[in-house]
Amino acid sequence: MLKATFRFYEELNDYLPEELRKAEFIHSFTHPTSTQYAIKSLHIPCEEIDLILVNGLPVDFSYMLEDNDRVSVYPIFETFDISSVTKVRDKPLKETRKRSQD
Repeated sequence: MLKATFRFYEELNDYLPEELRKAEFIHSFTHPTSTQYAIKSLHIPCEEIDLILVNGLPVDFSYMLEDNDRVSVYPIFETFDISSVTKVRDKPLKETRKRSQD
């Protein structure tokens, strides 16, 4: 059996059972699984995701999880432009807010 450690951030936690929110947890698989399939199996809508890191590196939804991978999943970024690191989509889902110069 394969297993990966997951951590979901910010409002993505709203989709998880309370005992899994804002914490790392292990999710097991009986066969090779993509990040997309794993995330959907946890009832997280993929359209709410802006960045996936596996072992600290950005990946897309087709990445095939390996045993003991550490997966961090982030929602849509509204303040930061992450287009240079995200592999999930070609362009940000939202325009980032501009910070005013003081």
